[in-house]
Amino acid sequence: MGAASPLLAVEDLWVSYGNIRAVQGISLRVEEGQVVTLIGANGAGKSSTLRAISGLVSVERGRIVYAGSDLKGVPPHRIVELGIAHVPEGRGIFANLTVLENLRLATWGRRDPAGVAADLERVFTILPRLAERRHQLAATLSGGEQQMLALGRALMRRARLMLLDEPSMGLAPVLVRNIFDVLIQISAGGTTILLVEQNAHMALRVAHYAYVLETGTIALEGPPAQLVADERVRRAYLGG
Repeated sequence: MGAASPLLAVEDLWVSYGNIRAVQGISLRVEEGQVVTLIGANGAGKSSTLRAISGLVSVERGRIVYAGSDLKGVPPHRIVELGIAHVPEGRGIFANLTVLENLRLATWGRRDPAGVAADLERVFTILPRLAERRHQLAATLSGGEQQMLALGRALMRRARLMLLDEPSMGLAPVLVRNIFDVLIQISAGGTTILLVEQNAHMALRVAHYAYVLETGTIALEGPPAQLVADERVRRAYLGG
């Protein structure tokens, strides 16, 4: 990775839930404009890492530095204001609101109607299915459409860094490909992405750099091509 300061640096991160230690001293970097992925089995500490970055769980030890600022003790709502959008597993949309209402709610507090309108147009360009469904209740959307709505909400926040937790979970293969095509577009538009994903094939296809987590520690890291060629990765995560 480059020598310049990364957009996000996680240094010696430890996270525990009571007596259960979920993350054990991991360090990682996310460079501006890149897609970085965390792969690993269930319980490896991937989601806990994202939750620590977004302030949803306490950091037992270590530092999280975003755009040069230490996030320790910063409340979640302030972390959102700093430009970090967390799309959790399960999507976190408002089922009883329409697509348009969900998207507009993500801009709460903004005082730039022209900017909001431009962002809405951008979301509908990247995610045309949302434009078709704009007046539909989120509860009536398919799983893939709900995931697209969650991504659209993150885009409406003008996130500089997007934390994505298992965006392909529960989706049919064709929808998984659609979601990852959208991620490529979002990345091309300048948004930095930290991606947690169990579909290692797809994650390594879109990422610039990857970390393999095992039981709360980083077992391997490197460019995707290097990890794809690693026999341990192929055996454990790629079915080879």
